[in-house]
This record gives sequence, structure tokens and C-alpha cells, in this order.
Amino acid sequence: MNNYETVFILTPVLSEDQAKEAVKKFEDEIKGLGGKMTHTESWGLKKLAYPIQKKTTGFYFLLEFEGGGNLISDLEVSFKRDERVMRFLTVKMDKHHKAWAEKRKARMKGAKPEVAEAK
Repeated sequence: MNNYETVFILTPVLSEDQAKEAVKKFEDEIKGLGGKMTHTESWGLKKLAYPIQKKTTGFYFLLEFEGGGNLISDLEVSFKRDERVMRFLTVKMDKHHKAWAEKRKARMKGAKPEVAEAK
């Protein structure tokens, strides 16, 4: 089983509940395809770097999961078929990426960041 990270952008015309429903659909699909969810984050409504489908904002979400290679192709077909998804990107996480992700999650949970002492 490999570790993967997917970031996707949902259209801003959705309500918060509709966006959460879409995320739940993709989480269930990953589980249904034999994957295991490890982490989910909502980054909220953000401004896009350039307009996509004449929209300048979108709901950003991050999914981290474990699964086989065939899971990715099936999941990406689902992203392409869903009209709520404006963009998506899936990457395979190596050991360095996993370590960085763990540090980022620890920082977000309120853990104190490492501070170098000034002499």
C-alpha cells in the first residue's frame, strides 16, 4: 500500500454543507475502492491564482490516504465526472513528504513550533 495526498478545489457556488457532502462522497469512494483514509483537512474558501470556469474562488480540501495504484485511476475518474470539482491533484508521498506532513499536522494542532534560541 502506498501513501497518497490529493488536493482538490470545489466550486464556490456550493454551501458549506454541500461541500462537506462532496468530501464525504470522495472519502467513502476511497474506502470503497480498498483504501484507508489517514487525514482530511478543509482549507476553506480561497482566492484562485487565475479564473477557472469564470470563478475566482473555490473550496480547497486535502485528503491523505493509503491504497493501491489502481485506486488512483478510479478516484480520478470520479473527480472528472463530478461537476462540483474544478481542479484536483494527487501525488504519491515518499518518506520525506510523510515526515513534512506530520510536522505540518503537529503545527496545526497547536503544538509549539521549534524556536532557535538567539545568543
